[in-house]
Amino acid sequence: MKYDDYLELYKTKTFESMNLYFRAREIFPGGVSHNIRFFKPYPFFTRKARGKFLYDVDGNKYLDFWNGHWALILGHSPSKVTQKLRKQLKSGTLYGTANEVSFKLGWEINKAIPLAENTRFCSTGSEATMYAIRLARSASGKRVIAKVEGGWHGFNTNLLQSVNYPYEVDEGLGLIEDEGHFVESLQFNDLERSLKVLESIKDDLAAIIVEPVLGGAGCILPKNGYLHGLQEFAQKNGSLFILDEIVTGFRFSYGAVMDNLKLEPDLFTLGKIIGGGLPIGAVCGKKEFMKLADATVEGDKSTYCSIGGGTFSANPLTMKAGYHTLKTLKKDPTIYENINNLGEFTRTGLTKILNEMKIKAEVTGIGSLFMIHFLNDKVRSINSALDAALSNKEMLNNYNLALMANHDIFFLPGKMGAFSNAHDKKDSMKLLNATRSIFENPGNVKPS
Repeated sequence: MKYDDYLELYKTKTFESMNLYFRAREIFPGGVSHNIRFFKPYPFFTRKARGKFLYDVDGNKYLDFWNGHWALILGHSPSKVTQKLRKQLKSGTLYGTANEVSFKLGWEINKAIPLAENTRFCSTGSEATMYAIRLARSASGKRVIAKVEGGWHGFNTNLLQSVNYPYEVDEGLGLIEDEGHFVESLQFNDLERSLKVLESIKDDLAAIIVEPVLGGAGCILPKNGYLHGLQEFAQKNGSLFILDEIVTGFRFSYGAVMDNLKLEPDLFTLGKIIGGGLPIGAVCGKKEFMKLADATVEGDKSTYCSIGGGTFSANPLTMKAGYHTLKTLKKDPTIYENINNLGEFTRTGLTKILNEMKIKAEVTGIGSLFMIHFLNDKVRSINSALDAALSNKEMLNNYNLALMANHDIFFLPGKMGAFSNAHDKKDSMKLLNATRSIFENPGNVKPS
């Protein structure tokens, strides 16, 4: 089959989704409520999700490797969580007051990640990173935040800089030029260049914020010494070092990547997995910095930074889902062993197939995360978000459409995949066999 055939096959099997999408455009800008959920020719509309499958309104059943933005480590609607949520529904969904289960989840995070001396819950990862840099500016008395090109820290104005290629162009309308004066970009995995930039802004550098694994930018791992070099500079300069572990927290083991990498951030953010499938964000860190969020301090309010909260912060439904998700992960350590092994098996298998088919590509990832990058004359290896951005993205999107249309396998086009505890080796084999089938004739998905 050719690309156009996959396109027509997708349209044929998603007729009701097509109708819904064009109706949705009348209500939602672009027809969706999250920019990346649109993909060409139009997204299918999910009716329900169970385990490792998505079921759409046309009756199609997709093997899901997107897993709710990589948040569903136990799979869709795991019974150990949903049973607890049913009970909580009888007691209430939103109290608007302090509740015991939020303490339980906070305490569980503290035990798993000792550097979470204090935690503040919120409802999104964007809020968590926004709070983190406010705390950093308050603690340091400085203004500039350094982040890496392609680093995604949510859709908050302060960090919406150099996210998408070309990085020097504004990310969108409504951003004030002055905001960009207080954010500087670093090249991921190029420590020498990064240190030169940091040296040039050191007098007003409040913090460095970085993902330990670049997620949305391409599932890219840090080179040895890169993150430690950033942390060392921050420590010597009196700036804060912030790790964004919203994707990586509790993804590879029961805790955070900082432990495996022997990093000691001043502040860090969590999200996704700790919400158990419901909206959450958290900013955590050392008490000496987190105390600046303590609104009970008496006296001049200019001496502390009250980062506030939202209506749904620490709501009991999310807290219960997160708590019982973490309890399940803690009780059964084989979950991590299984999903990490699946990730390794899949990365190895994809690499072998692509090499055999003489397709120039690199498979990135770690643990249960993985992603294919199709290479070209501009990009021969993947070390940074720039490399990922300049790779053959059209071929990747075509490959993802072919998987969806002809093999009922779903990746959000252009994004990395993740294994959950609902997956098994048969699912990996299905992906590998589908990939081999698609590339038996490379012209199937290569851009014309």
